[in-house]
Amino acid sequence: MSLSSHIEELKKKHHALSEQVERAQRAPGSSTLEIADLKKQKLKIKEEIERLSVNA
Repeated sequence: MSLSSHIEELKKKHHALSEQVERAQRAPGSSTLEIADLKKQKLKIKEEIERLSVNA
């Protein structure tokens, strides 16, 4: 897998997590812990994208 395709896959995962966070925030039964966990995953992916983009 090339670096650019890896970055694209990470961007897709980041977008999917964004949608998951939005859905969880709208759902009345969602726990704040679950939302916080999703946001942490999203942040890690964003940091990885930035790190790879700088090194590209």
